[in-house]
Amino acid sequence: MADDLIYKIALSLIPGIGSITAKALIAYTGSAEQVFREKEKALRQIPGIGSILAKNIIQSEVMSRAGREVDFVQKNGVKALFYLDADYPQRLLGCADAPIVLYIKGNPMLNCPKAVSIVGTRHATDYGRRMVEQFILSLAERGYYILIVSGLAYGIDIQSHKSALRNGLPTVAVLGHGLETVYPAIHTAIAREMVESSGGLVSDFLSHSSIDRTNFLRRNRIIAGMSDATIVVQSARKGGALVTADIANSYNRDVFAFPGRVGDIFSEGCHFLIKSNRAALIESVSDLEYAMNWSATQSQPDAIQPCLFYDFNPEEKLIIDLLRSEGETAIDLICLKTNLPMSKVSPTLLNLEFAGIVKGLPGKMFKAL
Repeated sequence: MADDLIYKIALSLIPGIGSITAKALIAYTGSAEQVFREKEKALRQIPGIGSILAKNIIQSEVMSRAGREVDFVQKNGVKALFYLDADYPQRLLGCADAPIVLYIKGNPMLNCPKAVSIVGTRHATDYGRRMVEQFILSLAERGYYILIVSGLAYGIDIQSHKSALRNGLPTVAVLGHGLETVYPAIHTAIAREMVESSGGLVSDFLSHSSIDRTNFLRRNRIIAGMSDATIVVQSARKGGALVTADIANSYNRDVFAFPGRVGDIFSEGCHFLIKSNRAALIESVSDLEYAMNWSATQSQPDAIQPCLFYDFNPEEKLIIDLLRSEGETAIDLICLKTNLPMSKVSPTLLNLEFAGIVKGLPGKMFKAL
């Protein structure tokens, strides 16, 4: 296990190799370990890997740092999830730039049936905090078991975590640094409570990573990608919450924004999102239920009647067998595990969906019916 993990972590440390390229390397070579065992000539033949990246892989000196991280993970009760692991957040798999390794503290249900991200300004007003509390209370009162995702920052983020804990809902904080610390330190007690309940902490940063602004902007893609919808409560015209909303839109996820009072600086961002059609206006859980069709799908069966008799071709059989054994699966993972190209998988899934045999889900996820 440790020997395998060290290669997965090491791959994420090679200069010039981001998560998209790393996944391509694994798809062509078969494993993270095999990437490091390939000859430079073979690496250069992989699409997107030129001579510079091939040399970076061959000449990289990342194994010692990866080894230290494996030690940290094992000694501190941290779980390292590889993107092909069953526990990896399936919604995140639908995002091309999802990290190949996620570090988890606690035992959160990252694949909770429903998940929303709640983000906003660090300078939350009483109005903003009240909106968060009322919204999460309403979710709990309606019987939803829903994962609340945020970033543990001051303001709207910490209010979201506190309200979730107070109302018995699981909550996860996505951090912009390693799991050896909590920033800001004043939120350490809340972070500990999340870890000890049904929530936890998530990061794609190694332990002892520097804490700087760019890291927090980078982690916003995980906040957006782990959820069915992103909800912005209060934001100025510029800020991390609007970055998260833009990323969520790029992932084809639903985005909502609470309106505020005209002229308030921390209403300007929400109003901009609504006016520019980047977010739908939301005032209550009822608005979320209507937009997400949650109230309709809770008690009603799927509208499509599956075909009782269907003659599968070889590609269809590969895909449906995978979905029946794996459950909800991202389209990228379907391509990888069936060894079929996207050009073949995408139309095949469409045909199976029309036939009522599979169902498409948010985040380019699919499941067998």
